[in-house]
Amino acid sequence: MTIEAAASPSTVPDTAAGPIIHPRWVRLTHWINALAMLMMIGSGWQIYDAAPLFRFEFSHHIALGEWLGGALLWHFAAMWLLVINGFTYVALGILTGRFRRKLFPIRPREVVGDFLAALRGRLAHDDLAVYNAVQKLLYLGTLLTGLVIVLSGVSIWKPVQFQHLTSFFGGYNTARYVHFAAMTAIVAFLVVHVTLAVLVPKSLRAMLIGR
Repeated sequence: MTIEAAASPSTVPDTAAGPIIHPRWVRLTHWINALAMLMMIGSGWQIYDAAPLFRFEFSHHIALGEWLGGALLWHFAAMWLLVINGFTYVALGILTGRFRRKLFPIRPREVVGDFLAALRGRLAHDDLAVYNAVQKLLYLGTLLTGLVIVLSGVSIWKPVQFQHLTSFFGGYNTARYVHFAAMTAIVAFLVVHVTLAVLVPKSLRAMLIGR
């Protein structure tokens, strides 16, 4: 029996509140990850302002840390929280078989079909235990983007100690652009994710209480 078997929708009997969709470890790591990402993004914007890559800066009203030194402290603290929590989530996702059941297979035809249905407002959300093809692609892509943002961040943080990793990203300056691009992708995902949670409030309820 897998770790998650006892909390799987297929093995938990229906109650008046409905079956368990998200076991406790999923909900806990989800909200810890949300907190860590907000800290990372806010402090990252403050760090960016100290040496902008483009011709704009982020408002100090949405940045975290108030100055470069303070932002770095927030960023590194959140980094360890994100890495430890992320590793726990991925490890449990693999060991319990949740990733295999929820994220695979991903078929291009289904992705296109579900994407077009979403544009027309006809994408069903009746069964929250089953991810549509677009969700599978976005969640898997976000996991991979998270790996890129961590590795590129490490190559920027310790470019001498991890010089081979920094070289893999094309050098220190290029690694900064990769890091920024990965951050932008995650922010875009968060905007879509939160928007859908507002449009389908029962999905937010499920992430809060599991049902």
